[in-house]
Amino acid sequence: MEIVVDQDRCVAAGHCVVSAPQIFDQREEDGVVVLLDPRPPAGAHDDVHEAVLLCPAAVIRVERVPS
Repeated sequence: MEIVVDQDRCVAAGHCVVSAPQIFDQREEDGVVVLLDPRPPAGAHDDVHEAVLLCPAAVIRVERVPS
């Protein structure tokens, strides 16, 4: 799994941080998403998928990493 975020479209709702704080954070100045780990461990995948579903601006995308 590889995570991609579009910071330009982020509305700073923070749902991603609540869902997966080990993967996402927010910038202090404006609350825009910051990706901490673009290739999270398998144990975090469910949390990442929840963050994708909860993002009101749909700025988080999960891509498959070739094996």
